[in-house]
Parts: sequence; structure tokens; C-alpha cells
Amino acid sequence: MLRFHLDENVDHAIAVGLRSRGIEVTTTEEIGMKGASDEEQLAYTLREMRMIVSHDPDLLEMHCQGVAHAGIAFSTLRTRTIGQMVLKLAALSRNFDPPDVAGRVEFL
Repeated sequence: MLRFHLDENVDHAIAVGLRSRGIEVTTTEEIGMKGASDEEQLAYTLREMRMIVSHDPDLLEMHCQGVAHAGIAFSTLRTRTIGQMVLKLAALSRNFDPPDVAGRVEFL
């Protein structure tokens, strides 16, 4: 089962929705990384084997540059409701394990 990390641009309500479904999730604010660089965020998620959830297109650029990561779940800001995001992430969590998504981008 996948575990997630929500960067600071992702609504905290998504963490609440995932947790209510028994899915483990951290947020940038909760772990004291608010204001951390994208590189630091990806390094944290790689160490912890957590797929990062973000609206930040800079992460897509880093992926294209070959920066190692444990997986990126990306959605353009305001294109999905909180409920849609929770359902899509819950489906990812049910259907994949961390090795399946390492180094991949999943567009939500």
C-alpha cells in the first residue's frame, strides 16, 4: 500500500480524507518542512518511500531532469475537487506498492 506526503500547496482536507480511509499520509507542515525546497521535499519522500502529492509543476521538471524520487502524484491546481483527489489517491494506494511508482509521475 502506498503512503503519501502532501506538499504545502495541497489542501489539508485531502490528508483528512485519506486518513479516514486508513491511508498513511504526512504533510509538509506537520513534519516541520514548511518552506523547504523542492529538492528537500523529494529527498524526504525518497527516504521515507512516500509518493509526493503536489500541484507544483517544478516537480515535473525535476522528474524530467532525472532527479530521483519515490513517485509524484500531480494535479494542476483547481482542476480536481478535494473529493476527486482523495478518491484518485485512494485508488493509487490500493493498486500500487512503493516500488511500482518509484521514479514515476501519476497525473490525477
